[in-house]
Formats: sequence, C-alpha cells, structure tokens
Amino acid sequence: HYTVELEFDGTFAGTPRPTRASATADVWFNQLGTARRVIVTTAGELIGKREDDSFEAVRLGPDSFLVRNNICLTEGDDPQTAANLDAGRLVGGVTRALPSGHQAVINDEQVWRYDFVPTDLTLPAIRLQETGSIDLTGSELWFSPERNAAIRFYLTFTVENSIIFDRQLPVSGQVIVRYDLLNIGDVPNITVPFGC
Repeated sequence: HYTVELEFDGTFAGTPRPTRASATADVWFNQLGTARRVIVTTAGELIGKREDDSFEAVRLGPDSFLVRNNICLTEGDDPQTAANLDAGRLVGGVTRALPSGHQAVINDEQVWRYDFVPTDLTLPAIRLQETGSIDLTGSELWFSPERNAAIRFYLTFTVENSIIFDRQLPVSGQVIVRYDLLNIGDVPNITVPFGC
C-alpha cells in the first residue's frame, strides 16, 4: 500500500490570480495475485478541471473496473489506465542518487537516506515553459535495500512558468510531493468495487 500527495499553491504565471490544487492517491496491490485498487481524489484546478473529482479503480487479473460519479465502467481503456496508475506517473522519481550514510526506521522499515541534485529529478506531471524554472527547497529519499524499494520520497520546490498535469495555463508557486510505501508484505483484500 502506498500513498501519494501532491499540493500546489501559487498563481497563474505572470498574473496575481491565485490558484490552489491538490491530489491524493491511495494504491493497494498484490503482485502475486495481479490485483490493484486505486483511489484518487483531486481538489482545485489540478487536472484541467475546476471541480473536485474522485474515482476508484480496481484490477483483478485481466479485468478492470472504474467507478466515477457512482457509475461503473468496465469497457474501454479508461478502467485499465486508472487501475494501472502508479506513483512514477504521478510524482516521478530520480535518475541517480547517492547514499548519505544516514539510517532510520520509517514506516516500520530499516532505510538509508539518499541524496540527489535537482537535475536528477524526473517530474512527469510538470513541464517547464521556455522561461520556466524549478527550485528545489527540500527533499528526502529513503530506500530499503532489504525490500529493494523507496519507502519515502518527499519534495518541496517552487516552479515558475510551468504546466502542471496538462492544465491549460502555466502557473508559478510552491509544489509539495509526498510518497510513502506502507504495509509491505500484507496481502490486501481487493475485490470488485461497490457499484459494479
């Protein structure tokens, strides 16, 4: 089970007009049983929409289900795409990181901290415009060698003149990203979503 949070607070680029947005995703998965459950909630003007939105998607083997606005979809690409949504597509990651020598226990896992520079960031949800920039103001990457997995990935940065999640207008402001991997080894009970 992992959680992802993305928050933006700023303005439309080149204007004083404020804008805020947030998205959260909870994902449970069972790799052996090829089952996944994804719950996404957005608020504000994040994914090109002004209204708040949420959906639940489930994949059970080859079958995918998507529940949005109390309507269940099982045909087409939308259910499969939603059920396969992963943290990399939401918040990205890093291409290169080096151990810092710090150890800790986070989310009940023994982890090592890794450091990276802003040029090693991969942020698929953010595209800089020609005059855009990113300034990293805080970061944490904690990795478990035993699990071969990132347990925590936190970022705080400011963007100037950037497109976030394919929205229509570029924005400038602060972005906060939070990813936590939890309950490794627990087998979640994933079933057909309510309403399908």
